[in-house]
Amino acid sequence: MGSTGEGSSDLGCGMDCDEAVRQLYTYLDGELTDDRRHEIAGHLDDCRPCSGAAEFEAELRHVIADRCRDRVPESLIRRVAECIEAERAGGSPEARRGVGTGPS
Repeated sequence: MGSTGEGSSDLGCGMDCDEAVRQLYTYLDGELTDDRRHEIAGHLDDCRPCSGAAEFEAELRHVIADRCRDRVPESLIRRVAECIEAERAGGSPEARRGVGTGPS
């Protein structure tokens, strides 16, 4: 998919590989106009190397989204819930437990 040879052909769809690859991320993010999205989709339908690149990037995004989720410790969830409840009741949980109320 370079700028010479097979990778730069437009395959009769009006878009070359370099342009398709440049816009691949905006295509995958759904940030293109309908016309531009259809142009790139047409190129990807006809161009095996670009289609493979798009499939790889889409799968990579899926794997990252699946595996890179922060896990919040239960103790932190409880502390945040206590703070929210204390705010609703008009005071902080530390104040109710006497934490941080000593001399400064």
